[in-house]
Amino acid sequence: MPRRTVILFAAAVSGIALALALVTLLVVGAREKAAPAAGAAGMSIQAGGTGQPQVGGPFVLTDQDGRQVTEDILKDRWSLVFFGFTYCPDYCPTTLAMIDATKRELGAQGEDLQVIFVSVDPERDTPQMLKNYLSSEGFPPGVIGLTGTPDQIASVARAYGAYYEKVGEGEGYTMNHSLAIWLMGPDGKSRISLNHQLGPERTAQLIRSARARG
Repeated sequence: MPRRTVILFAAAVSGIALALALVTLLVVGAREKAAPAAGAAGMSIQAGGTGQPQVGGPFVLTDQDGRQVTEDILKDRWSLVFFGFTYCPDYCPTTLAMIDATKRELGAQGEDLQVIFVSVDPERDTPQMLKNYLSSEGFPPGVIGLTGTPDQIASVARAYGAYYEKVGEGEGYTMNHSLAIWLMGPDGKSRISLNHQLGPERTAQLIRSARARG
């Protein structure tokens, strides 16, 4: 192979290698920046720490018994708040089962830990649908299910930084939604963000630590 051709070939290979390295760095960097904000698997986020905003605020919704509920439900109780929908095939039942195990892991502290499930599917999730769903075996007893009008759900989702999106048409549509579980203090303010992949034992440890900090 002529010397000039060899040099050009080597230069081309080096250029490709450099481009691949730059792409790798950009992708990894983007993932590292995105992971904390999204509440990545195996992570918890302290609200108000490392640039994370406090979440929560006023809302007016309806519980599974048809009663009007406001943000006052959070007062004087430690609470877990997360968003989902009753037709959810995987993450929602998995999260509820994990919370049930976490409450058992917490012992006495778990007995007074309030769990609030906010529907992102007001079109289908009527109060009766929520009541039937949340009484399923394996879910923590006493979960408060909340639904409302599309505008009410959009408002509370914005307050909690929750993402959701309808996918598909007709009766078989589904919902994409964020997976964060927010631990709210007795003052109604957020403490930490959790997720189901932390598991019951680690989640219980984080809740104990947050409660100890007050």
